[in-house]
Amino acid sequence: MTSESTHTPVARQGAGATPPTGGIVKVVFASLIGTATEWYDFFLYGSAAALVFGTLFFPTSDPITGTLLAFGTYALGFAARPLGGVVFGHFGDRVGRKKMLVTSLMMMGLATIAIGLLPTYASIGVAAPVLLLACRLLQGFAVGGEWGGAVLMAAEHGREDQRGFWASWPQAGVALGNLLATGVLWVLSFVQSDATFEAWGWRIPFLLSAVLVIVGLWVRLSVEESPVFREAQAEIAEKKAEASHVPLLEVFRKYPREVLVAMGMRLAENTSYYIFTVIVITYIVEFAEQDKGPVLEALLIGSCVHFVWIPVVGAMSDRVGRKPLYLAGAVGVAVWSFVFFPLLDSGSTYLTVLAVVVGLMLHALMYSPQAAFFSELFGTSVRYTGASVGYQLASIFAGAIAPLVAVKLLSSGDGSNTTAVGVYVTITSVLTVIAVLCAKETRASSLRHDRVVRGAHVDA
Repeated sequence: MTSESTHTPVARQGAGATPPTGGIVKVVFASLIGTATEWYDFFLYGSAAALVFGTLFFPTSDPITGTLLAFGTYALGFAARPLGGVVFGHFGDRVGRKKMLVTSLMMMGLATIAIGLLPTYASIGVAAPVLLLACRLLQGFAVGGEWGGAVLMAAEHGREDQRGFWASWPQAGVALGNLLATGVLWVLSFVQSDATFEAWGWRIPFLLSAVLVIVGLWVRLSVEESPVFREAQAEIAEKKAEASHVPLLEVFRKYPREVLVAMGMRLAENTSYYIFTVIVITYIVEFAEQDKGPVLEALLIGSCVHFVWIPVVGAMSDRVGRKPLYLAGAVGVAVWSFVFFPLLDSGSTYLTVLAVVVGLMLHALMYSPQAAFFSELFGTSVRYTGASVGYQLASIFAGAIAPLVAVKLLSSGDGSNTTAVGVYVTITSVLTVIAVLCAKETRASSLRHDRVVRGAHVDA
């Protein structure tokens, strides 16, 4: 780290940098609603891949292989996320966070509604999975640009000594999106038979996305651009550096260490999340051969707890720091991954709920402070790009392959090799712990720092 360290005291914050409480609440609400909508769409695909996509779009395969192929298209959505992060980050750092957030939300909504209208393999043959893949790639591209913008809008509008709390709300939007997706599937599992759901009922949640997109766009269009971004943009314009301002190149030139640290910190968080929320469905249905109703109920309860717990942890990170909570979460998910599957095997709804709820609470110890942590690592003129690239590149090696690796490990040995999955999660946790230990504590630091614009000088 250079002398341009982000640890500027709160007292040095510039005049007018702290907006009225009403202003930050409006910004956070806009980020929350939009993020919930986008992740509703993204998670819905994962749940549908676990439940019906293998049969509907890859019917020539046996059930396990069909599920793996469905998760393969699911993983390719993650492959598109870094590209989305780069493109949206570039323009977000040049023309503003707000415009990119509106664009990403529209893209995601169109892709998700299209999935709900797709003909299946039985109707158009191999074209069906090809079209499904195209829609998934567009989803991945859109969500790749969503996270960085939503988090930065909250982080750059809020008070420095409360940034962990306010920036955690877009993260809570992810939990809310999963809650909405799981809730719709849970309701449909009660009112429809499995045959009806497989025939046409699975389309309903995707088409409902249109309502959420309209609400999200209405809210997002009403917020103001980030004041921190406007200051940096004005400074770049004053130096007549717009033409030479290439955020992606500047991130890797000025912040290579921070990109690697962010990627490492992301591994255990992203991997464990998909084990606790997506693989749990596959495990219950395909391996434990239990009814999907109780696990959807557990995910519903777990998502509710996750949604409430994330801002609580965010507030805690403003008091005790980002690193202690992150380390506790990384170690916690490693240990819990060995407890998780035996609880599912019990067949008890209560123990299944316990498995999911505790897993998500441990996950939140990493995920909640992550928003402020990643924002604080990068300078304003490249913050959207840097945070997005670090976050999304890691998702290729974490969340993208986690379902594939887990299903493959579970199907090895005696047919339910849960210990191997625990070892897998533990390996990612070790890498995350190393990354966290290499990072500096950033709690209550100033966001008015920029190696690109001001060299080593911090203008707070």
